[in-house]
Amino acid sequence: MSALSLAVRDSSTMLRRNLLHARRYPSLTLNLLLTPIMLLVLFVYLFGDVMSAGIGSGGGADRSAYIAYIVPGILLMTIGGTVVGTAVSVSNDMTEGIIARFRTMAIHRGAVLVGHVVGSVLQCVLSVVLVGAVAVAIGFRSTDATVLEWLAAFTLLVLFATALTWIAVGMGLISPNAEAASNNALPMVLLPLFSSAFVPVDTMPGWFQPIAEYQPFTPAIETLRGLLLGTEIGYNGWLTMAWCLALTILGYLWSTVKFNQDPK
Repeated sequence: MSALSLAVRDSSTMLRRNLLHARRYPSLTLNLLLTPIMLLVLFVYLFGDVMSAGIGSGGGADRSAYIAYIVPGILLMTIGGTVVGTAVSVSNDMTEGIIARFRTMAIHRGAVLVGHVVGSVLQCVLSVVLVGAVAVAIGFRSTDATVLEWLAAFTLLVLFATALTWIAVGMGLISPNAEAASNNALPMVLLPLFSSAFVPVDTMPGWFQPIAEYQPFTPAIETLRGLLLGTEIGYNGWLTMAWCLALTILGYLWSTVKFNQDPK
């Protein structure tokens, strides 16, 4: 059996292990899902009329327009929240001794990380589908998007989830325990709050606009809006791809170097 075949086999085994673990202990994933769902319902039904002023046509309150505006940001926030669970899971593996056991076994060294990453991306996709179903149930519609645009939107979500997952794996590897991993990964949840997820960037204070505009979430949100709602994408598509590539490479190198270090 070739080295590639062994790597694929061992990675599949690690993926199955992580998915079984997530199925047996679903509370963490469900708790992380509650945040985007609660924010979606809160902003739509409690603040929707007020927040939609200036977003809907004619400058008046239009809750349906605000639902369309907020959903792309909520979907990407869902990914940010889901990968926090990945950081916690990786930290648990490192501190509970299972990784030390894996190191003594004849398995591909990178399979452990690949299993975590692929499992996390699959969980992100499932979480986005569930939150998207809630959004549709409360009125979100994307009637103008073509099949290619839907496919591009799905690809964007997968790439963004992959990038954030590798960063989360690195955070889990450097954390001494699960609580620290959760705290270290907190920016994944907080960054969307400082993006264009809830209000346009040009309504923010002038000094803060460049920070909000060029952080990873804002270009991804604007690209997703363009694909699903037909708004202008501009340079955001290229900026999103650049962020996804940079974060994936950074997270991969960081994670592999840290994982391959001999335990102290």
